Amino acid sequence: MNKIKAALFFIIVFLSLIFVYFVTYNFVEPKGYDFMVRHTLTEKLPFDNKKQVYGSKDIVLVVIDAKTVDKYRWPWKRELNCKIFDYFQKYAHPDIVVHDSIVATLDSENPESDKKFFNSISKLDNLIVGFMPGVLGWENKTFGNIYDSAFRKFAIKAEDKTTSMPNFYSSIMPYPKPYFDSVKYAGSVTMLPGFINGNIASYSIDEVFRNHEYLLKYNGNIYPSVAMKAFLVKNNNPEIVFTNSQIYFPELNYRIRQKTTKYQSIVPLRFYKLDSEGYSHPKISAVDIMDSYDNLNRKQSPVINPELFKNKIVVIGANVPSGTGLNDNKNTPMISNHPGVDIQATAIDNIFHNDFLKVAPHWLNILITIFGMLTVYCIIRICDLFKSIGLSIGLVAAYIIAASICFYSGIVVNVITPPVMFIVTMLVAYTHKFVLENRSKEKVKSAMGKYMSEDVMKRVIQNIDNLGLGGKKATVTVLFADIRGFTSMSETMSAQQVSEILNEYFTEMEPIISKYNGIINKFIGDAVMAIFGEPIQDKNHPSNAVRCGYEMLLKVKELQKKWAGEGKPKIEIGIGINTGEVFVGNIGSVNRMEYTVIGDTVNLASRLESYNKVYKTKMLISSSTYEATKSIIDVMKISDVEIRGKSHRMNIYEVLKVIN
Repeated sequence: MNKIKAALFFIIVFLSLIFVYFVTYNFVEPKGYDFMVRHTLTEKLPFDNKKQVYGSKDIVLVVIDAKTVDKYRWPWKRELNCKIFDYFQKYAHPDIVVHDSIVATLDSENPESDKKFFNSISKLDNLIVGFMPGVLGWENKTFGNIYDSAFRKFAIKAEDKTTSMPNFYSSIMPYPKPYFDSVKYAGSVTMLPGFINGNIASYSIDEVFRNHEYLLKYNGNIYPSVAMKAFLVKNNNPEIVFTNSQIYFPELNYRIRQKTTKYQSIVPLRFYKLDSEGYSHPKISAVDIMDSYDNLNRKQSPVINPELFKNKIVVIGANVPSGTGLNDNKNTPMISNHPGVDIQATAIDNIFHNDFLKVAPHWLNILITIFGMLTVYCIIRICDLFKSIGLSIGLVAAYIIAASICFYSGIVVNVITPPVMFIVTMLVAYTHKFVLENRSKEKVKSAMGKYMSEDVMKRVIQNIDNLGLGGKKATVTVLFADIRGFTSMSETMSAQQVSEILNEYFTEMEPIISKYNGIINKFIGDAVMAIFGEPIQDKNHPSNAVRCGYEMLLKVKELQKKWAGEGKPKIEIGIGINTGEVFVGNIGSVNRMEYTVIGDTVNLASRLESYNKVYKTKMLISSSTYEATKSIIDVMKISDVEIRGKSHRMNIYEVLKVIN
C-alpha cells in the first residue's frame, strides 16, 4: 500500500511539474524574453565599445508622419508619392529603396494620378515594394487564375533542402496590373506575432511581434521578405541554400540561423534602442523629402541634402498615430506602438550587419532546467533548512544573472522558466523532505515507544529544545513486580524459551499498567518498575497503582492456565507498592540521560516486593499507600516489620482483594 501511495505521489508531482513548465514556458517566458530585450540588448556597459545599441545609420527611414499629413491632407492623390520616389531617382541615389506599403487597388477617381505614380516607380531600378501573403482567399479579377503564375517573377531561386517547410499561406493579396507591371522587385511585409518557440498558444494569445520571416514558401515557390530582397539585390543575388534550421549563402560564406515552426521559418529580431519618437533608426519626415524635391527642381537648397543618402538603404513607410488609416504600429518587446517601418528596418539591419541573436536550442534549455532542479533537490535533501534555503535562492539568483549576461551578449536562453521550476522544486523537495522526516519521526516514535513510555516520549518531544539534566520533587506511587524463582527456572530452560516466556509475560503486563495511567520506567531482568502520578498527572495514583497490581496478579493466573496446557513452567510474581515523595526527572550525563525517579520511596517499594518471599505473600503495600487506598481494599496487616535500611519498624499490608 505504501508503494502505491509513493508511486501515486511521484506521478502527481511529475504531472504537476510538466503542467507548471508548459504554462510558464508558453505564457510567462515570452514576457521574460521581452524584459531582457528591453533591458539588456539595448544597453551598453561603459567598457563595451563594440556593442551596437542604436540601429545602423546606414538605414534611413522616410516616414509619412503627422507633420506630413498636416501639410498634405490625407488621403492624397498617389502622384504626391512621386515627389518622394523622384527625389531618390533623380537626386539622392541611395543603394536600396524599400517601400513598406501595399498597393492593392486603383484610384478610379484619379487614373492620371495613378499613371504618374506607376511611371515614377518604374524608373527606380533599386526599388523593392511590399506584398502580403495570407490565409484569406484573395482573388485577382484582372489576372484570374493565372495571377499566381505571373507573380512568380518575384520568386527567388534557392536550393530547397527543407523537410518540413510550412505551407501556411494560401493566397497573395493581388496587385493592380499597372502596378504589377511597374515594379521590378517585391518582398513580403507580413509579420505574425508570437514567441520564438512557435507554439500555437503563443500565436493565439500573445500579440507581440518578435520575429521575422526572411523566406516563405507559397504555391511551390520561395519568396523573400523585403529585408531579404534588399540583401539579395545589394549582393547581386547570391546562391541560397534553404534548410529547416538555416539560410546559407555559400558564395558569401554567410548563414542565418532560423527555427521552422508549423507556421513559419522565423528568425528572432534583434531590436535596438529607441529614440524619443519611438524609432531605432534615423528618421526623416516625408514632407521634408517632398519639399526638398520641390526646392531642388527650383534650383533652391533642399531641406534634406541628397548626399545624406549616399550608400544608404532607405525605408519608406507611414506612421500617423490615428485618424488617417496610416497607423502601422505593432506591439513589440520594445514598445506597444512600435512603428512598422522601423521593424522592417530592424530586419534589414540584422541581415546586413549579421546582427542576429543566438537562440539556445530547446533541448539545452530543458537540460539546464532539469540539472538545476536536481541540484536544488539535492541541496535541500543534504543541507539543513537555513543553508538549503540560502543555497537554493543563491542558485536562482545566479541563474538570473547568468541569463542576463547571455542576453547582453546576444544569446537567448530561457529566463523565467528555469527559476520558476527551481522554486517549484524547492516546494516539492521541502514537502517531500517533510513527509519523509515525519515518516521517519513516526518510525522513531514507534520504535522508541517500545523502549520507553509513550508519555515520557511525549514529554521529551514537547521539551525537545530544553532537554537537560534535572527534574523536580513530586509525590508518586512506585510499583515493583518480580517473577518468583526466575533464576532457578531459567537454568533448566534454553535462552530462547526464557525470552519467549518473558516477552509474553511483559506483553500482557504493559497494557494493564497503561490502563491505570502508569508508565513502565524500566525492565530489570524479569522485574518491571512502574510509576504512577508522573509524568501523567493523576491525583488517584495510589488507588490506580493498587488496582493495577491486583489485575496483574489476575492476569498471571490466566497465563498459568495457558502455559500449563503448553507444557511451560508455572510462574508466580511478587508486587511491592509504595507512595511517597521522590525526585523525578532526567538522570545521567549530558550525553546520555534517562527519565526516572529516585529516592527512599523507590527503595522501599523495591524492598516491599522482595518481602513477598519472606511472608509468602503476592502483593505488599506500604502504610502510606494503605492510608490512601484503604477504602477500596481488603488487607492483612503485618506489624512491626524491620525494613532493611530503615532505623525504625513499620507496618506493611498484604492486599487480599480490591473491593471497589
